[in-house]
Amino acid sequence: MQSVERAKGPLTIGALARRAGVGVETVRFYERRGLVPRPPRPRSGYRAYPDETIGRIRFIRHAQALGFTLQETAALLALRLTAGSSCTAVRSRAAIKLADVKARIASLASIRDALEKLVATCPGRGDLSTCTILEALEGSAPQLPELAPLIARRRKTKGASTMKSVALTIAGMHCEGCASTIQTVLAHEPGVKSASVTFSNGTATVLYDPAATNPSRLTGAVERAGFRAATVAATPGSG
Repeated sequence: MQSVERAKGPLTIGALARRAGVGVETVRFYERRGLVPRPPRPRSGYRAYPDETIGRIRFIRHAQALGFTLQETAALLALRLTAGSSCTAVRSRAAIKLADVKARIASLASIRDALEKLVATCPGRGDLSTCTILEALEGSAPQLPELAPLIARRRKTKGASTMKSVALTIAGMHCEGCASTIQTVLAHEPGVKSASVTFSNGTATVLYDPAATNPSRLTGAVERAGFRAATVAATPGSG
């Protein structure tokens, strides 16, 4: 017959940890944080913990699982042990925690939606300089020093030379999303003032500064994005 562990009486730290469902180091951590009283050590033998410590540790674990910090849990324990405390005080603390959790959920949902949009619009191919996710993250450049050269290249001041316009034919587009990607790529090339891409006829019109770029570089940018491009005509344009 299987032996049954004694339910009452002093416990060693090992027995306490087993019955509370935690590790010994967890018990010691709670002791250091003042959540679990540490019994005095006798001159010979081990510290003896009262049986009610099991419930105290389980209370702490349940509170943590609900999102309460150790400091908040300590306050709940104090209310639990303070004579004259009412359920109103506990409910108030739980309501505050609920509001905090709801706010965090809303924030995470907003982050999720933003990431879904970034992933959906990224073509997932081509050169790094064409990445639409990096484009959306440009506002974080001060925290991302490794992106500084790429972003600086995109933001180069356009020259004061006479602007020109070039028409390109583009092959390999499968949807309006492809056209949008190519338009973004061209618009962020150094020297480009504006770019317009039409999916239906597979063409692009680019207004650019010849002192900063040329049609060959523009077709190269499109090809790095994973599409094929060719120059139709280059003509003077107005700035």
